[in-house]
Parts: sequence; C-alpha cells; structure tokens
Amino acid sequence: MSTPLLVQALAALSAPALAGAGLLGARLRRSAATAAEREAALQGTVAELRRERDELQRTASCDPLTGVWNYRHLQITLDKEIERARRAAAADEKRPLALLMLEIAGFDAVVAEHGRSRAGAVLRDLAQRLAVEIRRSDTLGRYGGEEFLVLLPDTGAEGAAQVAERLVWTVRRHRLLDWSASGAEPRPAGPAEAPAARGNGLTAAVGIAVLPRDGSHAALLLRAADRALAEARQAGGDCWRGAPVETVPAAGPAPVPAVQPGRRSDGPTGAVGKAGSLSACTGTEATLTSVGHARTAAATAAARDGV
Repeated sequence: MSTPLLVQALAALSAPALAGAGLLGARLRRSAATAAEREAALQGTVAELRRERDELQRTASCDPLTGVWNYRHLQITLDKEIERARRAAAADEKRPLALLMLEIAGFDAVVAEHGRSRAGAVLRDLAQRLAVEIRRSDTLGRYGGEEFLVLLPDTGAEGAAQVAERLVWTVRRHRLLDWSASGAEPRPAGPAEAPAARGNGLTAAVGIAVLPRDGSHAALLLRAADRALAEARQAGGDCWRGAPVETVPAAGPAPVPAVQPGRRSDGPTGAVGKAGSLSACTGTEATLTSVGHARTAAATAAARDGV
C-alpha cells in the first residue's frame, strides 16, 4: 500500500477517536465547572451555618433586655474560674476569685413614671454603664430582675471592695434618660442628699464573697454573696457588705487590716468613712472594711503608738 493511501486510512480510523476525545474533554470541563459551582455553594452554606451558630451562641449567652451576659453564661464562667483556682492551688499558686452580687433598688418609681418599656431601656443603659466599670477579664451578667453578678478573677477581698464601691457610686450617679418633648436626653443626677432624694433615685446594694474564704464551690459562694447582699439591704442599701466570717476571739486587740500602698478607691472625693459605704448607710456591722476606713484606723493606731 502506498504512503498516501496509508495516511488516508489512518486519518479515517482516527477521526472517531479524536471526536470522542473532544467530547470527553468537553464533558470533563463541564463536570469541573459544575463541581466548582457546587463547592462554592457548599462554602456559602457553611459560612451561613457558622453565622447562625454564632448568633445562636450569642443569643444563648446574652440577656435580651440588658445586653450583658445571662444566668447560663454566668454559671458556666463561674465553674470555669473555680476550676482554674483549684488547679492553681494544686500547683501552689495563688489565684483568688471574688464574686459580687449587686441589686439595684428604685426601679419601681421608674416603672410607675415611665412604664415598663422605658424602664427596661433605663436598666439596659445602666447595665452597659456598669460593664464599663470592670476589666475586660471580669464578667458582668444579669442574675435576675434587677440583680447582677460580677465575677472578678485574680481579685481578693480588698480589690473586690474597691470594685463594689465603684459600682455603688456609678449606680447612684448614673444619668437617667429623660423622655420629654425635645427627645430622650440624659437626666443628670442631683446633689448628694438623703438617699430618697438623691439624683436618679436608684441605689445599689452589693454582697461580696471571696474564694476560698467564703466557699470552695459555686453554690457556697453564691450563698455567701446572697447573705452579704441581705446585710447590705438591711443596712439601707447604697453600700456593700462582705460575707460573714466565723472568727475565734483573740486575747489581744483585733489587728487593723493591712492596706497595700498605691491602692485607692475610685469613689468620689469626700465619701463618708463608714465600713462598706460611700454614703450615709445605716448600720455599723460589717465584715469587710472599706479602704478609706482602714487607712483612717491605721493612721489612728500609728499615732497612738507614737504617743
């Protein structure tokens, strides 16, 4: 067979194969495009599911009224912090934990004057203001009603007392929203007078519990903080109290609580020097001594020893 005839025969035989190869290549290209579209759709679905998951986690952990952490998140965080403190104690490391239970009084008058919807807005605004007064490592959440819980990692009794003073002062001096014809404007708090006539009409009572002094697990700490809150409430509010501690009477005079240098209260200048109070809080029984009171007692004792 001559060469031209052989080339023609080979071309005739390879034409179907070339056509099949082209068809297969087109199908492969369409399959690749379809797979890319399917992958992009799956990635979009996964991203949407992640956004929904994050939203569910946020709504499951945040209080819808105030925007701060809710009771469920507080429970989880408290258990985690107690476990961290236990591990640190097992490693001979000091990792204190303080718990503040804060109750705001005076919202009945706000509800009676403005209604529940606007009173809810006031509570949300105040909760956001309280969240600014603590560290980013601390946790503020709504415990129920007008009660809030504050978790203070790496904080002892003295540091917790300072935070409690600051929160009590913040609630008393918070600027309430004033719904008038000109719009919602902040209503400034008035001058410091009697508790009933003070500024916005709101006061806070705070109970303090410290790990491990007041309890070794969450239930004991919450119970101790609740007892301290009850004492602050009985004292007239607008103050803080520490959990009662059973002590053995000593033969000599009770030592003056030591105060570390450089620590100061964030309360206003000229606060009344009563135990656990920034104002004229009635009652004299207190298990924790405020910073200003401790300094005054220490100065008095030093002057007496010098004499």
